[in-house]
Amino acid sequence: MIKSNIKKEFNCNIEKLWNIITDNTKYAWRSDLSKIEIIDDKHFIEYAKNNYPTYFTITSKVNLKEYKFDIENTNIKGKWIVYLKD
Repeated sequence: MIKSNIKKEFNCNIEKLWNIITDNTKYAWRSDLSKIEIIDDKHFIEYAKNNYPTYFTITSKVNLKEYKFDIENTNIKGKWIVYLKD
């Protein structure tokens, strides 16, 4: 199993950052995507520029604190976890 732990500091308002990473209706800033299809409040599909789908299941979403989801396509299967702190 491969595990990665990346820590990043952003010089912006935490609410602004939260809204950017959790609002799947606004993805224009993502140059790697052609679209995001929202299935329901827990599931969405990201499509790469070549229409290659990646499936997401949100497992935890605690406002301004934590965002977790499972991710899967034919090349990868895993979890993505974000913890935010002021």
